Amino acid sequence: MLETNFEQARIQMVGQQIRGWDVLDPEVVRVMGELPREKFVPPRYRNLAYADSEIPIEHGQIMLRPSVHGRMLQAVQVARGERVLEIGTGSGYLTACLAALGGDVRSLEYHEALAKTARAALAGEGFDAVEVIREDAHTLDARGAEYDVIVVTGSLPDTDPGFMHRLAVGGRLIWFLGQAPAMRAELVTRVEDEEWRREGLFETVVPALIGTAPLEQFEL
Repeated sequence: MLETNFEQARIQMVGQQIRGWDVLDPEVVRVMGELPREKFVPPRYRNLAYADSEIPIEHGQIMLRPSVHGRMLQAVQVARGERVLEIGTGSGYLTACLAALGGDVRSLEYHEALAKTARAALAGEGFDAVEVIREDAHTLDARGAEYDVIVVTGSLPDTDPGFMHRLAVGGRLIWFLGQAPAMRAELVTRVEDEEWRREGLFETVVPALIGTAPLEQFEL
């Protein structure tokens, strides 16, 4: 696909997929309309960069659909200078969006190969200040540094208090809870030291976060 075709595809993505799924936040629309998503897609799938579909990347992982990325970004409302923790860097595209919205982003990726590829893609688009670290998110200390925004890109079978405690008061967390075929995106806001507000956003199906054990199934 020619560069000019990528630009046209980006315009169509914003109009049909992003706005079409009620993503109307002007900053989110601007960022997704400007960032070259194709630069974060494996070369063999580059022609699918703006399709409303998941895209395979290394180690059996995927890029989520643009419409899902848009809803996630709109929900967490990143403000300039806020501390952002991303769990699961993947291709680095969502990481770039979070940084372009003004976040001070630290992103954790389980696979070093993915982290390396994402770092290169981010640097290529001028996001040198983004910190991409090879780390298992399940080893995080729940009482460590607090963040204004936490984005979990893989699904969890149930809530994880460890992530919730890493939010600063007023901070927002988005994650995907449940098991296929019944999953939902949920926004969690820490309103007080020991009080969180939870809001269901939309239903979808997302691959499990690496290292997450499924819920046990009981038979009667």
